[in-house]
Amino acid sequence: MIQTQRLTKRFRKTVAVDDLSIAVEPGRVTGFLGPNGSGKSTTMRMIMGLDRPTRGSVTVNGKPYRKLRHPLREIGALLDADAVHPGRSAFHHLLWMAQANGIPRARVEEVLGLVGLSAVAGKRVGAFSLGMRQRLGIAGAMLGDPGILMLDEPMNGLDPEGILWVRTLMKSLAAQGRVVFASSHLMNEMQGTADHVVVIGQGRLIADASLKDFVAANSLRTVRLRTPHATTLAPALEEAGAQVSAEPDGSLTVSGLPSDRVGDLALAAGAALHELWTRTDSLEAVFMKLTHDSVEYQASPAPAGA
Repeated sequence: MIQTQRLTKRFRKTVAVDDLSIAVEPGRVTGFLGPNGSGKSTTMRMIMGLDRPTRGSVTVNGKPYRKLRHPLREIGALLDADAVHPGRSAFHHLLWMAQANGIPRARVEEVLGLVGLSAVAGKRVGAFSLGMRQRLGIAGAMLGDPGILMLDEPMNGLDPEGILWVRTLMKSLAAQGRVVFASSHLMNEMQGTADHVVVIGQGRLIADASLKDFVAANSLRTVRLRTPHATTLAPALEEAGAQVSAEPDGSLTVSGLPSDRVGDLALAAGAALHELWTRTDSLEAVFMKLTHDSVEYQASPAPAGA
């Protein structure tokens, strides 16, 4: 488990992380979300002992990172895919990490195969694409077969196949009972990957909840339906307290009533339903709404005719 207690980091007058208390638990993928400048990377650096907290504490399996006897066997991290000597081959980059941590040479070949880099193991990392370096970084994070994986923007630079691979990998590792803690700006991918989300803005905690509960609690739920009896059903729904609007495709959007109540009213009105479905906001829409005031740089609206 990763746990922070009132974690705070100041850089002179700038507060990067502000009184952050979270617990990242095993058995689920936890998405770490926030706008640029929200403190995500600084938090991850403090977890790994690369930045010292101004106040508060952070522990990995109950201990500060610096007190872990075999850190690579407990927590693996990808914080910067470019933090690799460009003149080294992928194999030798991982080999020195393995030798420094008492990890067998065979594990290097194993993780290279796991991330799909066996065919280029002998090539210099400087010639790798960003996506290949991301895969190498994930291999390094998994080298010690740790119970905790922490990945900063692991899908950055990957093609669709690579994104699907990372998503599947994270979910399978969580299913094994490991801690998986991943930051990302790709909300659509996080919606399909994360079980739980921690959202921060300007260094402060905004939400710490299951993804399902987070979206449900912060989105406007509406019911969409298709019926050949719209002129009969719409007044009945409005009389029951709903707000009804007709869409250009002929469907109706209903807010203010749950879908089962809408169905009951349609039955009572003798209105056949050809389709009925509930719509909720996406993770991206909820995220944008809740973090709007925490965005570090906000662009002006595009001028008319642009």
